[in-house]
Amino acid sequence: MSQDELAVMDGGKCILQLRGVRPFLSDKYDITRHPNFQYTADADDKNAFDIEAFLSTRLKPKPNEVYDVFEVDVDTEGE
Repeated sequence: MSQDELAVMDGGKCILQLRGVRPFLSDKYDITRHPNFQYTADADDKNAFDIEAFLSTRLKPKPNEVYDVFEVDVDTEGE
C-alpha cells in the first residue's frame, strides 16, 4: 500500500506484521468485548501498573533483625 492508501484505509481494519509471515490486512478487535477487559487500565485507572511505586520498594530491616553483610570486589582487569 502507498502512503495515500494507508491514509484513507478503513478505520475498522489494521495491518498485522508477524514474524515469518508477510504483513496482512485484518479486522480490528474490539477489546471492550474481551472477557478480561475489566482488568485493564483502559477499563479502570486503578488497574494501571505504577512503575515508580514498584521501584521505590526497598528492603527495610527491623531494629532487632540479624542479617549478613557481604563485601564483593569485582576485578575487571583479570578477564
